[in-house]
Amino acid sequence: MSQVNSENKRSRKPKETRRRMLEAARELFIQRGYGATALQEIADRAGVAVQTIYFTFGNKRVLLKELADVSIAGDDEPIATMDRPWFREALAAETAEAQLRIHVHGTVMILKRVAPIIEMLRAAALADPGIAELFDQDTDPRFTVHARAAQSLATKPGIREGVTAEHAADLLFGLLSPELYLLFVRDRGWSLDQWESWAHHTLRSQLCSS
Repeated sequence: MSQVNSENKRSRKPKETRRRMLEAARELFIQRGYGATALQEIADRAGVAVQTIYFTFGNKRVLLKELADVSIAGDDEPIATMDRPWFREALAAETAEAQLRIHVHGTVMILKRVAPIIEMLRAAALADPGIAELFDQDTDPRFTVHARAAQSLATKPGIREGVTAEHAADLLFGLLSPELYLLFVRDRGWSLDQWESWAHHTLRSQLCSS
C-alpha cells in the first residue's frame, strides 16, 4: 500500500507543479502584462527553476496558450468544451428553457475564468504575431460552441416561434460575451449571480415562448 501511495504522489507531483506555474503566469500576466513578465519571474513565484518552465512548456508563447486553454476548460484535461459533461447535459435537456439555463450557467463559469485574461491575451497577440498564429482559427471557437447549442435549442419544446438556430446562436454569442461580462461584473460591480440571472432572463425572453 505504501508503494502505491508513493507512486500516486510521484504521478501527482508534475501536475501540481504545472498548475503552480500556470497560476503564477496567470497572476503575473494579468498584473504586469505578457510582454513585461519574464519567465524567471514566473518561475520564482511558482517556486521552480526556470528550466522547469522551458522543459514543461517549451517557451513563453506556449505557456500563454496553455493558460488560455486551461482557463476555458477549468482543468488541464484534454477535453473540448462540447465534450464536457455540462455541455452534454444541456444538449440532453428536454425543453428549450432547461437547456438555456444549463448553458448559461456553464458559460458563466467559463467567463469567470477567462474574462480576466481576455484583454491581456489581445494585447499580447497585437504585440507578438507569433501568439496570434497560435490562436488563429477560421471561426471563433466560442461561436462554434454557441452555434452547436443553438442548433439543439431551436428543436426543443418551448422555443419561441420563429426563432432560428442562426438567430439563437447570434444572441448566445453576443450576450454571453467576455466584453459584456466585464462591463457589468468588473466595471459596474455586479456579482456573478446578478450577471448570470440577468443573462438567463434576457436570453429566455428572447428565445423561449414562456
